[in-house]
Amino acid sequence: MNNAKAFPNTASLTVTHVLAELLERLEHSAQPVGAEQYRSVVLHLVNELHEVESTTALHALLDTHPAAAEVYENVNYQYAGLCRSPLDPGLAAEQQARQAIARAMRQPLQG
Repeated sequence: MNNAKAFPNTASLTVTHVLAELLERLEHSAQPVGAEQYRSVVLHLVNELHEVESTTALHALLDTHPAAAEVYENVNYQYAGLCRSPLDPGLAAEQQARQAIARAMRQPLQG
């Protein structure tokens, strides 16, 4: 008889938090950052994001770490699209673009 039990995912946010902090530092570094170092941090963060549960604590962490939030969105895009991106700025930009196109279509061609 197999006594192995499936344990729920109880991965701590500690590692995720450390990686999110490190990614923010790399993003805002005044010194050049090596591509391999940046890639390594992002890949480790992606692995952690696959392991942690989507909880209020995770979303609070992402609220304070925009670079990690962007990685989270990309990791979960297939399920929720740009689930953390504010809709208002995108909607406003789309409306401005439509208005600019409409104005341009009303103006006669110069030439």
